Amino acid sequence: MKTSRRRIAASVAGVATLALLATGCAASGSSDGGDKGDKVTLSITTFGTMGVDANYKKYMEENPNVTIEATNLEGGGAARDDAYAKIAAGTGLSDIVAIEEGWLGTIAEVSDSFVDLRDYGIEDKKDTWLDWKYEQGTDADGRVIGAGLDIGPQGLCYRGDLFEAAGLPSERTAVAEYFGGENATWDRFFEVGQEYKDKSGKAFYHSPRFFWNSFVNQQKEGYYKKDGETLNIEGNDVLKDQFVKIVEAEKAGLGAGLPGWDVGPEAKEGKYAVYMCPSWMLGIVQGYYDEGTTDSGWDFADVLPGGSANWGGAFLGVSESSEHKEEAAKLALWLAAPEQQAASFELAGPYPSTVEGQKLVADTKSAFFNDAPIGEIFAARSEGVIAQVKGPEDSNIQDNVFGPIFDRVSQGEITDGETAWKEAMKLLNQIVG
Repeated sequence: MKTSRRRIAASVAGVATLALLATGCAASGSSDGGDKGDKVTLSITTFGTMGVDANYKKYMEENPNVTIEATNLEGGGAARDDAYAKIAAGTGLSDIVAIEEGWLGTIAEVSDSFVDLRDYGIEDKKDTWLDWKYEQGTDADGRVIGAGLDIGPQGLCYRGDLFEAAGLPSERTAVAEYFGGENATWDRFFEVGQEYKDKSGKAFYHSPRFFWNSFVNQQKEGYYKKDGETLNIEGNDVLKDQFVKIVEAEKAGLGAGLPGWDVGPEAKEGKYAVYMCPSWMLGIVQGYYDEGTTDSGWDFADVLPGGSANWGGAFLGVSESSEHKEEAAKLALWLAAPEQQAASFELAGPYPSTVEGQKLVADTKSAFFNDAPIGEIFAARSEGVIAQVKGPEDSNIQDNVFGPIFDRVSQGEITDGETAWKEAMKLLNQIVG
């Protein structure tokens, strides 16, 4: 484990959130009492729009001895840096920690920082989850360190009003067919993007970061080989060819020139028309509008260029340093149960990783997304999908190698695909080595 902890320490040293070491290292939980009915305060750290907060009040009503103290960080990257910093420091993890798929591989290398949920009955519920999701939360020694929450099937978020104004199909079934339906390709995506730009004079998409990651997650092997240890980037012609196509699309003006991940106010202003949307992205898009908005123009189509793929999904782990492991595990497993996964989906969009949870949301529609049948669409988009193996630096590569390069491309600093790829490989070797 020492090598893995040095890896985490090195990752922490490279990010600004090292300041968390000074501000976030209080002992997990509080010493209100034991786990046998005495008053217990449980801390939980989540990120983004996971929707688990939809369930806190109910749990505390059903368990009046428990108080939940919740911290929600901005996104998966912030949660990763927070967890890495506290693991490196040896203190400060919450009783319950949300872990994102992209950095689960690193956490698995220091899995002794988390309890084995088999000791708290998760094996009795094993068949509740999709097989591959349950396996993802299991380390090399067979310890289950994460209870699965959601998976990340993907579809296309688009502005139906902007499509209509540009003379493109706007009804969601017609939109899916226009992109190629089950045979949708990335080349067709770029063709439609060029058509939209020519007819509207506006950018087609927000940032290349998002559909680059959609593409990477569609491959049988992404940034790592299936062994989860061997890098799979340099010399990978499939990744490079798509990367170069994206740079060409940027040069053609299909992107809005916006850095980073945020949907941003530009979404409201109609400055771009599409967003690749894993299920958890629905809540992020919706979060930029007033609660109850139903006239945003956004819709959701059952299509993804290149075919179905999983992107993302979270787990709940219980820290070994928790003073209330039994109560924390009880809460974590309850939050990951089908009924609570369904409630999270209804609030924010993360699609359940349990079979029963998926059945519970099958008829769900989204008023924000023009009454799109999101339960039905995500069921179709997730059919037969198994998540890609993620290596220990997967999230780091996504955020700190390709992210900054695509931001430079978006802002016109780099306009040649070969040059951009060389810059990315240089950065890869600097960060990962």
